[in-house]
Amino acid sequence: MIASIKGRIVHKTTESVVVETGGVGYEVFIPLSTFYTLPRDGEAVSLRVHTHLKEDAIQLYGFLTQEEKEVFQLLISVSGVGPRLARNILSGVAVGDLVQAISSSDKARLGSIPGIGAKSSERLILELKDKIGAVSLKGGPREEPAPVADQLVTDVVSALENLGYRTAPAEEAARKAARSLGDEPAFENVLKESLRLISKARA
Repeated sequence: MIASIKGRIVHKTTESVVVETGGVGYEVFIPLSTFYTLPRDGEAVSLRVHTHLKEDAIQLYGFLTQEEKEVFQLLISVSGVGPRLARNILSGVAVGDLVQAISSSDKARLGSIPGIGAKSSERLILELKDKIGAVSLKGGPREEPAPVADQLVTDVVSALENLGYRTAPAEEAARKAARSLGDEPAFENVLKESLRLISKARA
């Protein structure tokens, strides 16, 4: 099992990052919480890794912090929650907020995450409430500036759609976020603010 990987970033997207080590490039799937804090392409990175074995493939899921990895592994231990959904959950809510929501049985907060309905919220609380408090939480993610493209809003909307959000609210949130952040905001910051606005609108 691959438990960690250290190397040079070849390419990164909101879905995954390619890390080159020993002359081999490994595609590692990541949540947005990790994407926000990744260095630029060409720079060194060290990720904690969960290796997911399938009948026809081996998939790697990477995290910059140990608490992200721990929460991910707890999530996939829940019936009906696979690695892709667990990654989307971590992309839709900060680790600390997720721990708090499960610990306090906050079904409304959990239900605001794409892919999590009423039954899934109940299952997460039932199966993880007594376990998730053991996760050691540290500081929140650092924000890494990124170049701004002309189609910034379009790129953010596309990332939100990949997370399961509908186009109309995603576009509205992205435009509001871009305006509120002033001239030439970074993609990561607009995406993060868009997620906050959507979550606030659903509350």
